[in-house]
Amino acid sequence: MMKQKLSALTVRKPTTPLCYLFCLLFISGCSDTGTGDLEKYISSVKARPKGAIEKLPEIKMVEPFLFPVDTLRDPFKPLEEPEPSQNEGPSTGNGLKPDFNRRKEELEAFPLDGLKMAGTVVMKNQLWGLVKASDKTIHRVRVGNYMGKNFGKIIRINADKIELMEIVPDKPGTWREQQTSLTLIQ
Repeated sequence: MMKQKLSALTVRKPTTPLCYLFCLLFISGCSDTGTGDLEKYISSVKARPKGAIEKLPEIKMVEPFLFPVDTLRDPFKPLEEPEPSQNEGPSTGNGLKPDFNRRKEELEAFPLDGLKMAGTVVMKNQLWGLVKASDKTIHRVRVGNYMGKNFGKIIRINADKIELMEIVPDKPGTWREQQTSLTLIQ
């Protein structure tokens, strides 16, 4: 008889509503997902005073440009170079031309108006110039160095300026020398 009671207890299945109630209690305990700090932050943002919206910038009208087709050249066609006549050879000018085979120096990557003289320094009894490039780096140069886009060779360095001799194009196929300088910035 004891065996029958024991088997009756183990065979007994839980009732379905009791199982649902247990699951409902279990799930309701998980409903607080820890969003209290998020809700607090949202309410503090909503409580902030509203800022004024800035006005849009004024749109400037651009005046139209009428291109006179008859008087100006077509900007979309390449420049035409005059062809030398058959009995004339190519124009060599005065024989002056830059050395295109020479390795470019670092300051030749900058236009001369993007370079500023920052000062001078004496090292081993030689005066060096300090040049500030447009990328804010300072370079040390001496007589014989090149800088600028026009093959500018440094010919003299003084305490207040760096003198250069540039080779610039003159006429098609000819070159000329042009002296320029960088002065010390204050």
